[in-house]
Order: sequence, then structure tokens, then C-alpha cells
Amino acid sequence: MICLVVYIFPDPINMSDTQARPSNNIPDTDARKAWLSTLAKAPSERVLQLWAKAGLSPDHDILRSPEIGAVMVRGRAGATGSPFNLGEMSVTRCSVRLREGCVGHGYVQGRSKEHARIAALVDALMQTPLAPKVRVQMLQPLQKEARDAATSRQKKAAATKVEFFTMARGED
Repeated sequence: MICLVVYIFPDPINMSDTQARPSNNIPDTDARKAWLSTLAKAPSERVLQLWAKAGLSPDHDILRSPEIGAVMVRGRAGATGSPFNLGEMSVTRCSVRLREGCVGHGYVQGRSKEHARIAALVDALMQTPLAPKVRVQMLQPLQKEARDAATSRQKKAAATKVEFFTMARGED
């Protein structure tokens, strides 16, 4: 099992600002984690393709322009051993504010600044009445592709499974 330890970048955006997010559209925390996870793990090319196809171009301000950094990836041997540093991974982050006031954040694996900007825009749009459209045109295709890829990996792994057995030796 591998777990991810994220070191927070300095100067976080002040989310206590009353303009940060309209109070009537605060998303469910678990749902927001799910769509941010989907966007973070999705291939950049696919996110860019779906964004272009969706035709979304909301008016927005860049709160934090896309910037590249690194996080330490940690692991545990056998999922139970002592944690160890596996290595660093590149991440890109971006924060935007829509004209309506919704703030979106995007943290994505890799070095694609446009992917991070789109992830932040999708996060912000998911807090507006456009959320159903964004869910259907962006998130559902990415989630389906991620499930299909996981199923494919599981089938390949299952095909290599070896069943061991022992025969009784008859010595009592």
C-alpha cells in the first residue's frame, strides 16, 4: 500500500473571506474529494479534450497562477510496516475565482499547468448551477475510464494468479 503525504505550499488562500464561496452552494465534502481526486489522477490530454468538447469558458480571475512543485510519496511494506519515503512526485496547483464568487482549487499530478487550471475551473463550476452539466461532460467520462482501467488491471493480475496446494504425504 502506498500513501501520499502532501506538504502544503506556503501562503494558503484565505477561505474565511466572505466572497470566497456563496453559502448556498457549499458542496458535500466527500463529493468534492471525489471529483478533485478524479481530476487529479486523470490524464492531462483527456482532461483537455473533454474541456474543449464541453465548450465551457467561464469568466474567472486567477487567484494563484499554475505553479509546479513536489510532494513526498510515502509507502509501507506490506501495508503494515514502518512508513518510508518512496520518492518525490511532481504536482501542479492552481486556484481560481469565478465572477459569481465560487473559488476552485486544482492539484494535479504531473507538470501540466493547463490541466491544473481546468481542474480548478471544474472545482469552481461544480459549486454553481452548472454542476450537472460539468458532471455529465467532464467527471462521469473520467470516472468511467478510471473504473475501466482499474478493472483491466485487476483482470490482468488475476490471470497471473497461481494456486498452490499440498498433497497429504501419508506419513502419520
